[in-house]
Amino acid sequence: MDERRSIEVPGVRHKNPIPSACRRGPIVASGGIGGADPDTGAVPGDFDLQCRFMFENVRRIMAAAGGSPADIVKMTVWIADLSLREILNRHWVAMFPDPHSRPARHTMTSRDLAPPLQVQCDLLAVVDDG
Repeated sequence: MDERRSIEVPGVRHKNPIPSACRRGPIVASGGIGGADPDTGAVPGDFDLQCRFMFENVRRIMAAAGGSPADIVKMTVWIADLSLREILNRHWVAMFPDPHSRPARHTMTSRDLAPPLQVQCDLLAVVDDG
């Protein structure tokens, strides 16, 4: 699998002509992954629910790329307000429960999140097909 392949996941769409993620060889990189409901594409107003949907969308993108969250090596997360980090961290620990096997993460605020969107991430993963 040396050719670049776009990864598309229903419910995780961009307004621009950008796929949900891209894979070339073992490397997977995503575009922005928000907290939209995977069934409807709607973004709920509740931050906790947005986090839940964002991590569900991460799982779905990784599955479509032939991997799993265990293959993620780095995530960047943008949130509307750093005071929301505790809620984000609950979902983070649920997805990555082993403190000795978590990807690197950088979390920062962004004024560019269009309401009601309050959280968004991207990821970098290495998928071992062996």
